[in-house]
Amino acid sequence: MNRINQLLGTRHPVVQGGMVWCSGWRLASAVSQAGGLGLLGAGSMHPETLREHIRRCRQATQAPFGVNIPLMYPQIEEIMQLVADEGVRIVFTSAGSPAKWTGWLKERGITVVHVVSSSRFARKAEEAGVDAVVAEGFEAGGHNGREETTTLCLVPAVCSAVSIPVIAAGGIATGRAIRAMQILGAEGVQIGTRFALTEESSASEAFKLRCLDLNEGDTMLMLKKLAPARLVKNAFSDQVRTAEAAGASEEELRQLLGRGRAKLGIFEGELEEGELEIGQAASQLRGKGIQTVAQVMRELIDDYNASAQ
Repeated sequence: MNRINQLLGTRHPVVQGGMVWCSGWRLASAVSQAGGLGLLGAGSMHPETLREHIRRCRQATQAPFGVNIPLMYPQIEEIMQLVADEGVRIVFTSAGSPAKWTGWLKERGITVVHVVSSSRFARKAEEAGVDAVVAEGFEAGGHNGREETTTLCLVPAVCSAVSIPVIAAGGIATGRAIRAMQILGAEGVQIGTRFALTEESSASEAFKLRCLDLNEGDTMLMLKKLAPARLVKNAFSDQVRTAEAAGASEEELRQLLGRGRAKLGIFEGELEEGELEIGQAASQLRGKGIQTVAQVMRELIDDYNASAQ
């Protein structure tokens, strides 16, 4: 058993990404039941919605699960208190400095893991007292680092920079990729795209099927003046690309993005005007169709074991 399994209480060192509009209690509990760590994505939930998902996840599984909290969440004080009150034992933080909340969470007996996009941020997270870091490379879906460092380059750099356990993320969709990350020094992996497209994900079927039909190069990192996100190419991304090429300001891009654009695309299935966030690994899944979490975990384990031969 490695340090990630010990830290998180899992059978397999596989963490499901806490993705907006995908990571509800059905997905999180299914991943935890299958031996990984399921995460609820607080970024797209109002506080009371998150409370409901925490309680339903606990009813659905006795296995450990956690909550992913973007630190730019507008009601961050309320959400942190709610997580503590509900007895959540594992929190993954992202999109901000972990310095303010890590100590507060750990004082309440909560394991803290922070997502980073550089070895510099990894060192700062370690100094802040986090228990582990997720090193997320450029290939990842959703919000991403401005540095554009690939997972292949980022993981060994972060492993050299810190002594705490490192979880690799970005472009990981197979058992072979898991083994490759371990060879580079990571002790676990975080997988988003593969789980976002499962039956248990709360994303719309239209979004899942579109992403399962992507080719290499059909996603692009955009909105770097705001919070960089990897988007499927569609009518909305064309508008963003045109605006960015014309030198649009942050405010102009924010107006173009509007409110609820990711919900429109991912949750409601509006494939042209919605913001469709997914990782580059989606192109490796063409032809697989919408699988269950149990099927995905079996494939990951079988492929991982076969890669050793």
